[in-house]
Amino acid sequence: MTALTQPNPRSPLGWLVVCAAAVAIAGCMAAPGKPGPEPEVPRPEQVLDFSKLYAQNCSACHGENGKNGAAISLANPVYLAIAGASNIQRVTAAGVPGTAMPPFGKSAGGMLTDQQIAILAEGMTSIWGNPEALKACAFPAYASSTPGNPAHGQQAFTTYCAQCHGADGTGGISPSRPPASSVIPPAMSDETPAVHTGSLIDPSYLALVSDQALRSFIVAGQTEQGAHDWSAYVCAPTSTTLVDRQITHPAVVDQQITDIVAWLASHRTATPGQVYKQHP
Repeated sequence: MTALTQPNPRSPLGWLVVCAAAVAIAGCMAAPGKPGPEPEVPRPEQVLDFSKLYAQNCSACHGENGKNGAAISLANPVYLAIAGASNIQRVTAAGVPGTAMPPFGKSAGGMLTDQQIAILAEGMTSIWGNPEALKACAFPAYASSTPGNPAHGQQAFTTYCAQCHGADGTGGISPSRPPASSVIPPAMSDETPAVHTGSLIDPSYLALVSDQALRSFIVAGQTEQGAHDWSAYVCAPTSTTLVDRQITHPAVVDQQITDIVAWLASHRTATPGQVYKQHP
C-alpha cells in the first residue's frame, strides 16, 4: 500500500480500519473449536482421580459409595481384605465372562489403562478397607481350590442358610427373632429387623452371577442389607444361648462354602429367561 493509499490513523477511516483489524485478530484467537493453551477436559486416559474413575466406571453397578448397588458391595472391609488389591485389579481388567461384569482393561477391549485400574483397586482398599477386618480368626480363601459337592452343599445350606433363604433356597424372611431350633449367628438379636430375601436358585439370577460371586457373597455378606458375613459362624463360640436354649454352633469351613456354591450353581439352566415347557 503506497503512502497515497494508506489510511491516516488520525482520520475516522483510519481508526475504523485499526479497530476492525483488532476485532478480527481477537476473534481468531477465541474462535470456536480452537484449542486453548491447556485442554479444559482431560483425555480419558489422563483421569487419575479415584473418585472420578469410580463414579464413571463402577458406581452404576456397585453403588454410589461402594454400597447398595446391584452388584457386590465394594465398600466392605471383609470382602476387600479377602479379595485383596491384586484380585480386584485382575477382575476389573479382564471382567467375568458370562456375567454382567465387563472387562475394563484396554488389553481386553475396555477403556482403562493399567495405571487407572491400579488406582481404583488401591483406592478401594485404602478408603473402604480395614486391616483389622480379618485378625479375629482364620478366614476362608477368596477362591476355592477344590471341587464342590452339591449334595453336601444342600445339607450345609439347610444348616446355615435356610433360616433366612428358605429350605429350598427360593427365598424367605429373616425374622427379627429366630426360632429356637435354628443354627444362626449370635449377632442376630431380638432387635435385628426382618428382611425379605429373594430366591438364590432363580435361573435368571444365577445367569448374572459367577460361582466366585456366590462365594464372595457368602464369605463377605451384604452387611448394609443385614446379611452377615462368614465370621458370624467361624469366629463364634461353640455354643450360644438363644430363646433359653443351648444350641451347638459348628463353624462354616472353606469346603462347606464351596459345597454350598456348587449346590446353588446346580440350579443354573442353559436358557434362562426363555419360555419353558409347559406341564399339562
